[in-house]
Amino acid sequence: MTTLTVTAKGQVTFRKDVLQHLGVHPGDKIQVDKLPDGRLGVRAARSGGQIADVFNFLKRDDAPSLSIDEINQVAADGWAGKP
Repeated sequence: MTTLTVTAKGQVTFRKDVLQHLGVHPGDKIQVDKLPDGRLGVRAARSGGQIADVFNFLKRDDAPSLSIDEINQVAADGWAGKP
């Protein structure tokens, strides 16, 4: 357990090992949730992004786009253990 000190301004500085555990870096944001019994939940605030961000994520420049039928066939072959 890590103990933090509250400054006169009401600020808390997280130790480096805590920030590394959260996976945050300078400039990142941290989300704090108020829990029962005076506890807090602390986690790295991640942007939600948009669904459009995933389009063409797996596309390779040297390969043509696959149709839905081709994608379904690749998935079926994978589940069947075919290379």
